Amino acid sequence: MKVYVEELRVSTRLQEDIVVITEQVERVVEKSGVKNGLALIYLPHATAIVTANENEPRLKDDILNKVRALFPRGAGYRHDEIDDNANAHLANIFLGFHVVMPVVGGKLRRGTWQELMLIEMDGPRSRNVVVVVIGD
Repeated sequence: MKVYVEELRVSTRLQEDIVVITEQVERVVEKSGVKNGLALIYLPHATAIVTANENEPRLKDDILNKVRALFPRGAGYRHDEIDDNANAHLANIFLGFHVVMPVVGGKLRRGTWQELMLIEMDGPRSRNVVVVVIGD
C-alpha cells in the first residue's frame, strides 16, 4: 500500500470566497501513483470549509448566501468578544473541514458536476490544503 502526502497553498481574495481546487488535487492524485484507494482532502484551519459541489457561479452565490444566513457575522456570539470570526468557526464545525473521495483508475472518482471547493469564511488568507492519497 502506498501513502502519498502533499500540501497545497490556496489564496482567497475576499472575506467570504469560494475557490475551486479540483485541478490541484487531481494533480496530487496523479503524482501519487495510486491507482485505487482514497484521497483525503483536509483543511488544517478552523475558519474555512471544504466540500464538493457544482462549480456554477449562481450556485456559488447561493452557497455563500446560505452559509451567511445560517451563520451570520456579528450575531452576538461569545467568541466575537475575542476575535470577530465566531460565525466562521461555527460554519467549519457544521459544514466540514475534510472530504474523502475514492481514487479509481488513478483518478478522483467524482460525480459529473462535482468540483472540490474551499469555502473561505474569514479571509482573505493563504490556506493550506493537505491531500493524503492512500491505496495501491
